[in-house]
Order: sequence, then C-alpha cells, then structure tokens
Amino acid sequence: MSEAVRVALVGYGLAGRVFHAPLIEATPGLALRTIVSSDAGKVHADLPEVRVVASPQAAFEDPSIDLVVIASPNATHAPLAMAALAAGKHVVVDKPFAIDLTEAQTVAAAARDSGRMLAVFQNRRWDADFLALRALVDAGVLGEIAELHSHFDRFRPVVPDRWRERAGPGAGLWLDLGPHLVDQALQLFGPPEAVQADIAIQRSGAEIDDWFHVVLRYPRLRVVLHAGALVPGAGLRFAVHGTCGSWFKHGLDPQEAALRAGTAPGGEGWGVDPAPGRLLRVDADGTLADAASPTPAGDYRAFYLGVRDAIARDAAPPVSLTEALDVMRVLQAGIDSAVNGHVVTL
Repeated sequence: MSEAVRVALVGYGLAGRVFHAPLIEATPGLALRTIVSSDAGKVHADLPEVRVVASPQAAFEDPSIDLVVIASPNATHAPLAMAALAAGKHVVVDKPFAIDLTEAQTVAAAARDSGRMLAVFQNRRWDADFLALRALVDAGVLGEIAELHSHFDRFRPVVPDRWRERAGPGAGLWLDLGPHLVDQALQLFGPPEAVQADIAIQRSGAEIDDWFHVVLRYPRLRVVLHAGALVPGAGLRFAVHGTCGSWFKHGLDPQEAALRAGTAPGGEGWGVDPAPGRLLRVDADGTLADAASPTPAGDYRAFYLGVRDAIARDAAPPVSLTEALDVMRVLQAGIDSAVNGHVVTL
C-alpha cells in the first residue's frame, strides 16, 4: 500500500477529540477521512475537511476506508470492533478493548480469522517516565527489582456526569486507568503468577469504583498498582526498588496535558518531561548516592506509526493480540479477586 492509510474514527468525545484525531493527523502515512459523531458541528469546528457520519456502519461500509479507530464508550468496543473486522477493516480499539476476558477472547479470535490487524491503544507505553523506567530496568541499573509502585492518583472529589462514572458494563476506575498500569507492568516483567485486588467506591455519590490497590505477585517481585480520586497531594507516579538502587518519579507525562490544551503533537519540546525521575545508586561501600537518570522524550505518535507500518508494510502491530489478552486476564483477575476477597492465580 503506497498511498496513505485512510482512517475512520468512531467517537469524538474526550478520547477521540483529544487523543486519536490529533495523533492520526500528526502521523505521516495516515489520512483521517471520516469521523462517526452525532455532532457534526463540533467535529467541523476542529476538522472542517473531514466527512462526518452519524452511524458506525456507514463508515464500516465505506470501501475507501482501510482502518477503523474505535474511541466510543467501553461497552461498545467489542461489538464495534467485531463489526469493523467483519467489514474487512483493520481496527484500533481504545483500552480496554472489551468489558471482560471472555468478550476479549471472542474479539481476538475474530481478528485472527479475519486476517486484519487489531491493536489496542496502549499509548502510555510511550510516556516519557515509563520509557525512562524501562531503560533502567532493561540495562539492569537497579539490579534485581524487588518492588515497583505505580500510581495514577487524582483529586476529583465531585463526581462528574459522564458515562465512565455511571454504573454499568465497562465503567469505573479499574477499567479506565487499570489497563495503562497493567500493560506497563507486563511490558517490564511479563504476566504475574497471581493477582490480589482491593477495588472500592470512596466518593460521596459515586456509583462505580473510584479507587483500587492491586498487587501483582511474581516469585519474588511485587508490583503495586494504585489509583484514587481523593488524593489532594497527588504526585508520586513511580517508586522502584532493586538490589542496586531506587528510582522515584513524581508528576505525569506532559503529553496528555498538551493534547488537552490543543497543542499539535511533534513540536519543539514535545514529550519532554519537566520533572525527570531521581535515581539513587548503591555505591561499592553500600551507601546511596544520586546518579544520572535517563530523560527520554515521550511520543504517543509511535503507536500510530506502528499501526501504519503494520498495515502498509506488514510489520508487527505495536500492541499484539497476545499482549492485549494478557492485560485483560489481569484486569479480569483483579475484578474476581476484589469481588471474592481472595488471591487469584493465573
């Protein structure tokens, strides 16, 4: 395929407007042709040249479309992905790509049978802080890792009126932020042996979980995934401890804030973290001393570059079906552990 990959985007809410549309537009070799939305005026205020249709099926039936990106509410991800695959389209699905493991396995089987690419949007593999952590782990700088604490805390005491906060399939914080934290952990250490989870509702008026504390158990390593909505002093992102040192990171990767502010991806300073992590190494005499921490720039466009190459050049997709299903297994194990109050062995 020598010409650009032609893209239809399903959904123009937060995910579609803030993340997918700008990243697709900024990726060479991709052409955003169609957006599925009930509000054509909102779309055309940002993207006047893009065709707007009200029905996903209208995009799926368009023979000029190569790739469908699904950025609709979570409960619709699997049925829309199945319909797009059945129409012969390649598919990107925002996370989580299904509401439970059984549904995810059904979608994965359909993707394999169709011969089309399906990739889950795990953009936070390209966070600046995660890239720094991955470099440290891969190089063995911290020695054997004993603990990883991965936080994504917020202070949102008032429950907003949006589908993510309403009781129903696919809603809640564990299925919102959990896929990011789980995927990052699995990228570093692979699937755990067992999962122990505490998932709760803390805010007054909340209908669905807004707090979780999940431990991924490995033979020696423990990975703690944590998020809450009542953390006024939110700041810790990572704390990692190994036999040769520790690494601490506060503050979030800047790309989401930049996208929300309307900054086009890829400009000068894009993805550069203003608060890089702190690395402490164990010296030969056993004392701790500061050392230089890696400071790579993050870039979510890497995901869509991988999607383009998977379609146009038959490269491996940026997120494989195996990786996507491994994340869903941990998410499902977390739900089962929290409901039943026991450790779930994988």
